[in-house]
Amino acid sequence: MARQDKKSYDLSEAEQRDLVTLIQQGKVLPEKFRFILFEDKREVELVWNGKTRDVCTTVLPFQTLEHIDEPRTETKTQEDLFDSRGRQQRGWTNKLIWGDNKLILSSLKAGPLRQQIEDAGGLKLIYIDPPFDVGADFSMDIEIGGETFHKEANLLEQIAYRDTWGRGADSFISMIYERLILMRDLMADDGSIYVHCDYRVSSYMRGVLDEVFGKEQLRNHILWLYSGGGVPRSEMPKKHDDIFWYTKGQTWTYNPIFREYSEGTVQRGRTAVKGENAELRAEGTPINNWWPDVKKITSPTDPEKLYYPTQKSEELLERIISLSSNGGDLVADFFVGSGTTAAVAEKLGRKWIATDLGKFGVHTTRKRLIGVQREKKAAEQDFRAFEVLNLGRYERQAYLNVGGRLTATQKAQALAQKENEFRELILRAYKASGFGGNEGAQAQDGFFHGARNGRLVVIGPINLPVGRLFVEEVITECRKRGASRVDVLAFEFEMGLFPAALEEARGKGIDLTPKYIPAEVFDKRAVDKGQVVFHDISFVEATPRYDKKDKRAVKIELADFSVYYTQGAAESAIAAMKDGKSEVMCEQGQLYKVSKNKDGIVKKEKLTKHWTDWVDYWAVDFDYFQRKEIIKVPVGSSLGGVTSLPGFEPPQGELAMQFEERWTGGYIFENEWQSFRTRQNRDLELTTALHTYDRPGRYTVAVKVIDIFGNDTMTLVPVNVG
Repeated sequence: MARQDKKSYDLSEAEQRDLVTLIQQGKVLPEKFRFILFEDKREVELVWNGKTRDVCTTVLPFQTLEHIDEPRTETKTQEDLFDSRGRQQRGWTNKLIWGDNKLILSSLKAGPLRQQIEDAGGLKLIYIDPPFDVGADFSMDIEIGGETFHKEANLLEQIAYRDTWGRGADSFISMIYERLILMRDLMADDGSIYVHCDYRVSSYMRGVLDEVFGKEQLRNHILWLYSGGGVPRSEMPKKHDDIFWYTKGQTWTYNPIFREYSEGTVQRGRTAVKGENAELRAEGTPINNWWPDVKKITSPTDPEKLYYPTQKSEELLERIISLSSNGGDLVADFFVGSGTTAAVAEKLGRKWIATDLGKFGVHTTRKRLIGVQREKKAAEQDFRAFEVLNLGRYERQAYLNVGGRLTATQKAQALAQKENEFRELILRAYKASGFGGNEGAQAQDGFFHGARNGRLVVIGPINLPVGRLFVEEVITECRKRGASRVDVLAFEFEMGLFPAALEEARGKGIDLTPKYIPAEVFDKRAVDKGQVVFHDISFVEATPRYDKKDKRAVKIELADFSVYYTQGAAESAIAAMKDGKSEVMCEQGQLYKVSKNKDGIVKKEKLTKHWTDWVDYWAVDFDYFQRKEIIKVPVGSSLGGVTSLPGFEPPQGELAMQFEERWTGGYIFENEWQSFRTRQNRDLELTTALHTYDRPGRYTVAVKVIDIFGNDTMTLVPVNVG
């Protein structure tokens, strides 16, 4: 409803008294006073509990986990972009980013990658399909040993879902509102955004989009129609999704798409159409906002189907990307799921950015995009390299950020207090206690941080990987105290540290168990509920196989891989299982099919017959130390890759910040060879193709394995070629 002009709306004496009383009491003013007392051009506004116009402004460096590019033997059409091996060496590299899209968006908006985005022509198109289903199930089915294993959503996804729907529509709107503002600010002035939802939130979504972009920026409300499914007797079937198309400014890209005329129309003589649009009309009927002809993935036998929740068809994304972008334009999807937007963008010759909170989604997208690279390579078509990024260790450092104007001493004290609080949170998540009794005597000087089940517990550096020197110090401190059992908790361990370090500890009488601290430890609610699971590390064994004819050539064989996962309490799950049913369960690094017959008798069958059953993907970098990981930090700052790196607030003007390059001390995994399983092909190669080095010498090969749950493990293999 339109408001009345405040100039013609005077307060009565009673209203004035009420207003003064409310202000004195510190109470919230009735909504009508906002329109009377303050200038506000909005006639209609969506209001919800907890609404704020503040958005995330934290800017963090991106950690480069992997660079992926299928080498091309023929690079004549783009030879300036490639090195002698046919790998891309300059120009825009596509981005696949794992993490919270709020932090990702704020870091893209005002961080060093913003300049890369502008140099690539700006972000022209965004498509998002946010989690609009309040009852959505983000679990997945994974094939193994001829059976299907039901993988529950990881805790980060569950936490994000809880944040999104914890207060119902209020929390969903708050989540999407902040992210849409960040997306708008990141878009090119002539950019478009398509937002996909359905009847559950479409009314809210329209209001939020009107507020963020302006209702005059609505270009269309598209109805994607579909059929099939049951017919409810008590209500009318729901058979369409909503897609809202908004633009940022008054100019935008639109490439008309035409449906072919029906045979009857052709017979009536379409060429007789007169007027200025006769040439266009001769191509067919222009599509409108009624889309009954776009495929929806429903059949289990559909070759596109990845059994990923909310997966959309390539046909849908092909239409949207074709309508609102041109070849070479940059498109993005910040809820990418299984990677459909990125795959279609690559096939259509667009640049892309794709992000997702789910690690398994990022892994699924990585495999899918490698497949697209292979297809385009075989067809002798151009394609771009892509890199896998996250905020990684920098997100942890942001957690320890100490702000405000403090002296060096005050800052050191505040940082020490935050680190202590963080360690206490980790110990609580690990269910470790404070010291007492013999354990207290063993840890009297404070080197160890806690104890659990008769084992000492030590937490590694928060900003650095645990390396050999730290493990040696742990062994020394254990022997000094006469302790024989210790758990080492860390966010990262140096590659190649194990199993040699464990054997060294055992040789000195120390039972040392390394465990990963999961990212879920940042969520205090997950800690309070005891939901955080610390995983044992996995082990990779790889062996070089030297070529007998060429002394500079070598193959790498994947020789072994072991994991120690346990999913939930198997006994309680079995007890809850109904008679005549079966489930697949994970226990102590093995998958079992557990069946209960009609008489309640339980039978367990191990599905993981061989260590290779756990391997979904593995890749090799034949010269791991050739490419240093370089990040960009604010000019003149003391921040760097191996020092404390909190989030920093950008100055006024998104591109005003100046950056300089710093080496993190780490290296980028150059993905030079890979083998992985797909839905259509479950085979896995265990030996790489022959790799020939340019010159003789010593090299370090990095081998990365990703298991069926999407978790990755790396090891280093030394090779010496003549």
